Amino acid sequence: MAKRKIGINPKKFEVSQIKFYIILAPFVAFMLLPIIFIVNHAFKPMDELFAFPPTFFVKQPSLENFKNLLKASQISNIPLSRYVFNSLVVTILVVILAVLITSMAGYVLSKKNFKGKKIALELNNTALMFVPTAVTIPRYIIINVLGLENNFLAHILPLLAMPVALFLIKQFIDQVPNELIEASLMDGASEWTVYWKVIMPLIKPALATAALLVFQAVWNNIETSQLFMTSDSLRTLAFYLNTFAANTNLVVGQGIAAAASLIMFIPNLVLFIILQSNVMNTMNHSGIK
Repeated sequence: MAKRKIGINPKKFEVSQIKFYIILAPFVAFMLLPIIFIVNHAFKPMDELFAFPPTFFVKQPSLENFKNLLKASQISNIPLSRYVFNSLVVTILVVILAVLITSMAGYVLSKKNFKGKKIALELNNTALMFVPTAVTIPRYIIINVLGLENNFLAHILPLLAMPVALFLIKQFIDQVPNELIEASLMDGASEWTVYWKVIMPLIKPALATAALLVFQAVWNNIETSQLFMTSDSLRTLAFYLNTFAANTNLVVGQGIAAAASLIMFIPNLVLFIILQSNVMNTMNHSGIK
């Protein structure tokens, strides 16, 4: 009787894969614990939020925290919808512009030779080591000199530079054959045509990963609202929820903070689930192991 041959990575479930599930299951469960906690914490009533010893899972789920958040926001002079609108506008604009600028820079740094190319690459790689806090003062000085305080551009300009996104896209473009670009140029294509119709379709996974990274940085950002905006009507949802929970009554504020954390976390989770295949593909081709 012939023995059925099983590939290294079978498309369907095989009994031989059980051992991998057994090994990976504890790690998957461990990685899911923070997500499970955030969801459970948001639905805990007050007595469970302050229970001792604290409980991980909610026993009696309640919408009390979300109701308190909604009631408190209605008392505010500026409606919650204004902060949501500001966050959506800023996030969409920054994601589009940052991905466009980063992909252009990645193409030039990957496929073009010019004086100072190595220095530019080293500067970008060096920038990866700096946390946002380290450049807070220079950013404030630049925004102040440009006179952009209380201006929507102050939300956008400081967040357009994303060194990690540029690194990933540049590494991905390195995999595109030079012969493909040379053939396009020989056929009469312009540099813009090569970039838009040849490079961009081939690096969609990297673009999706960059968009995810930029989205997370912008959606959760409170720095621009805190440093550059004095008018509440120009501030974002992340800043509002962060400061609102802190300035509310200690007991009620804990529940509001739990609900606000879940609200801010859900868009990040949904976007990652949608783009996860692209993210993994980018990691496989970017030199990150």
